[in-house]
Amino acid sequence: MEPNKNKILLRGRLAAPPALSHVNHGVEYLMLPLTVCRLSGVEDTLHVIAPRDRLEAFSLDTGVPLTVRGEVRTFNNRSGVGRRLVVSVFAKELSQEEGEDENRLELSGTLCKAPALRATPLGRTICDMILAINRRYGRADYLPCIAWGSLAHHCAALEVGDQLALEGRLQSRIYTKEVDGQMVERTAFEVSVMSLSDLEEAT
Repeated sequence: MEPNKNKILLRGRLAAPPALSHVNHGVEYLMLPLTVCRLSGVEDTLHVIAPRDRLEAFSLDTGVPLTVRGEVRTFNNRSGVGRRLVVSVFAKELSQEEGEDENRLELSGTLCKAPALRATPLGRTICDMILAINRRYGRADYLPCIAWGSLAHHCAALEVGDQLALEGRLQSRIYTKEVDGQMVERTAFEVSVMSLSDLEEAT
């Protein structure tokens, strides 16, 4: 696997009509909430970003199927409103075809924060880490990753600067947070790691 690989394949259904995400150099980009089912039946709702003109050929009603091939992108929200780290999928290819839901992600990059090993309230072992993946032109994406069980213990032994290659899925997770004395619901997006290797071993 080459350094700084970032490829994702999603197949699911639109959870809501597209909405304007942002405008860059005169190009309008729309956000499409895509619902993808896991094998367990749990649904992840992921944010897909695509240029408006690339979507003109598609039916974009709620519930229609959509297949996306692209990259996971991140940026820091400095507005003070909503999530600090915004994680989305930038669509490079789009199609509409029926089929089983898919959520497959391949990443390689550099571990940029010391892994944190912890236990969930149910006693499961989990490890949090952040993988930096360089883009062209000097930018980078910083993706929060989680690993479970024996893989979590392996990840906990890694060090900042290690070059890693992994496969997994992008998932959404709802949690509650206290804001101004009130509990509010938030959604976190993270990579659930299925397999992991040293980048030198993966080449």
